[in-house]
Amino acid sequence: MNYKHLIVGAGITGSIIARCIAEKGERVLIIDSRDHIGGNCHSRFDAQTGVEVHSYGTHIFHTDERRVWDFLRRFTQFNSYRHKVVTTYEGRTYHMPVNLQTINSFFGISLKPYEVEGFIRKQSEKENITDPQNLEEKAISLIGRELYEAFVKGYTLKQWECDPKELPVEIITRLPFRHNYECDYFTCRYQGLPWDGYEKMFENMLDHELIDVQLNTDFFDIKGEAGEDCTVYYSGPIDKYFDYCHGELTWRSLRFEYDVEDVADFQGTSVMNYADIDVPYTRVHEYQHLHPERENKSGRTVVAREYSMKWQQGEEPYYPVNTQEDADRMELYRKEAAKLDKVHFLGRLGRYKYYDMDKAVLAALEFCDTALVQS
Repeated sequence: MNYKHLIVGAGITGSIIARCIAEKGERVLIIDSRDHIGGNCHSRFDAQTGVEVHSYGTHIFHTDERRVWDFLRRFTQFNSYRHKVVTTYEGRTYHMPVNLQTINSFFGISLKPYEVEGFIRKQSEKENITDPQNLEEKAISLIGRELYEAFVKGYTLKQWECDPKELPVEIITRLPFRHNYECDYFTCRYQGLPWDGYEKMFENMLDHELIDVQLNTDFFDIKGEAGEDCTVYYSGPIDKYFDYCHGELTWRSLRFEYDVEDVADFQGTSVMNYADIDVPYTRVHEYQHLHPERENKSGRTVVAREYSMKWQQGEEPYYPVNTQEDADRMELYRKEAAKLDKVHFLGRLGRYKYYDMDKAVLAALEFCDTALVQS
């Protein structure tokens, strides 16, 4: 293998690093074990309906980072989509995250925005939680037990397959809470989806004469072919790289069931959450709503039911569970990684860290700022 740079994984991290290396004037090989580029952001157009379907769950781009926005707009234009989530509980639908409409509809009242804080304080004070130690206690301290039981508990049990009392506080702090009727899920300055699709955006990013792409290629099948002068940028699971010598890190995985429904509009929104514990899936995606600028003339629509499950080898890892045991194990892997001069561990899998898309873009760009200057 006559390459100075080998990138493992053609998702966000790998594709950005490949582009930066090529623009520096050096040839690079990027490989992926899958049959497509784009990683978990990959999308395809359904042959029956023409709807762009996200292969690994809905991915909405949002950021406040101008550098991130400007970089990606070199390879795509974005539409004006603003993400709104609806949740179903006991046969009724509500806005999610919890906002004034959710509160008023759930309790059958008509609060004004300035009354919300006092109302929620009375709800949460019933439990007298002053120092929350887990997700459940933190959620109750923020929104009270009734809203927690309705919109958080069941969903969390399905998502993580464990008691919310066993999960860290940090998970719930990512969920917004509104005192008004604002129902946009994200409030970032820059939002949208690639106008021509994620696949096209990645194709444009990797369209450079110094970038060679090789799919259906397992890094561990060709690992020994990399020469001593080859630098490896590895965005796969760090524990797999070291053959799980310190044990497996814990992940949550997802399974999607795709269906073409013989109706023009199945649920009226791109993502519908299901908070009831007796509904086996966590949410339903309807992809045509992500691109309101496109006209679906087929009279049919594509939906995907999302199921959360425990990760096992051979399945796709999605969310790091990151227990204390995982943190201790990850520290051991960091020490192993520090012994390797020519291998960089990057991205969600390589660093065992949850990244929103924009944070993954920024991390890759900042890595290139320092590492490629030194190479």
